[in-house]
Amino acid sequence: MKIAIFFVGEVQDAGFNASALAGVRRAMQDHAADISCVSGVRYDQDEIRARLAQIVPEIDGLVFIGGQGNIATPEIAARYPDKRFAIVQGQITGPNLASYDVRQEDSAFLAGVLAAQLTKTGTVGHLSGHRVRPGLKGRAAFVAGVAHARPQVRVLTGFCGTQDDSSVTRKWTDGLIANGADVIFTMLNAARAGAIDACRTAGIKQIGNALDWVEQNPEVFVGSAMARIDIGVTTAISDMIEGHIPTGITEFGLTSGDVVSLRVAADIPPKAAQAVSDAARRIRTGEIEVPDEYDGPEFQLDVTPCDI
Repeated sequence: MKIAIFFVGEVQDAGFNASALAGVRRAMQDHAADISCVSGVRYDQDEIRARLAQIVPEIDGLVFIGGQGNIATPEIAARYPDKRFAIVQGQITGPNLASYDVRQEDSAFLAGVLAAQLTKTGTVGHLSGHRVRPGLKGRAAFVAGVAHARPQVRVLTGFCGTQDDSSVTRKWTDGLIANGADVIFTMLNAARAGAIDACRTAGIKQIGNALDWVEQNPEVFVGSAMARIDIGVTTAISDMIEGHIPTGITEFGLTSGDVVSLRVAADIPPKAAQAVSDAARRIRTGEIEVPDEYDGPEFQLDVTPCDI
């Protein structure tokens, strides 16, 4: 069986795609299928459609990595009913299309709890890139986690439009800091570097996502909303090889072992650590239902003529 794994952006992005790539490499070792990667595609639906149209006739199955695939993948799956398709972080299913969702929102809620416990200014920030469903759900959960822990804390939340351009995220993070945010939750890929530079310069703490940023950069990070995207990828590939197409969305959350968790720094206050632990327990038991919609205000970066 010939399977293509489709990435938007670069695979070595120190984030979401890098985690997914680890799953691809493990699947290559575990299965005899011919598995290859397609990467470097811009987040543009027409470009995505064009690249899919080139690839799909030559393969038996395609796994699209990321919520960016929720539009184009169902379209091409309908055109090729004899081939198999899957979306990791997907929200659409069909006769030949499966979706797998690692619930980043569970760990994003816990990130909100941690940020609310640690802020000294009473203002925290959230910054994401592409306005896709997984990112929107993560933002909604983070805001809800803040409100759960300390309702009086203000949240500045924004989508900067890029996962990979650090010059953009540097400006946005500087803007959040200038407006009072002293703990910032970032859902970014390679562009996280710009946010890290801004936080380091200002002495501000950050909470990362996808990978363990506490281990990688303890100077800046007080936590990281872990999401084992690789588990979604290996499951999608295994199901595709076995010819199994789940009828509903296959989800992995806090109840799925270590697939989703919040990594916290060892030196955070015990009260904050306990608040995170209590919230995680209540999500697992169903006492807390993590929301996936947010309709509140959004932070807008002021653009001066010199920035244009």
